[in-house]
Amino acid sequence: MTQSPQQADNNRQQHRSTAQTTMGLLTYALAGVATAVGGVALAPVALGVAGFTSVGIAAGSVAASMMSATAIASGGGVAAGSTVAVLTSAGMAGLSTAATAAVAGASGAVGAGVAAILI
Repeated sequence: MTQSPQQADNNRQQHRSTAQTTMGLLTYALAGVATAVGGVALAPVALGVAGFTSVGIAAGSVAASMMSATAIASGGGVAAGSTVAVLTSAGMAGLSTAATAAVAGASGAVGAGVAAILI
């Protein structure tokens, strides 16, 4: 059974639409993976720039300001598990497996979201 020219044209348009959808999804996935890898690679650099170094908090840094504000707010100390404590630990010992997964997930989601908006 042969197709009419109209049916053949409809089939071509449907195939083209499916291919475009697939390429769009692949683009979002690749953007997500690329930003996840970049986020994990740059997290230690960002911690160091903020002042969370391998030897502790750098004097005069953003980290030092955060620690000072936290200590004042909590009556003189920095509570275990607080943001400053967690970032200090990550700066000194590196990111844990859970933190690496969290950074990868968050940065990957942001990358895919930005790709969805821009593409």
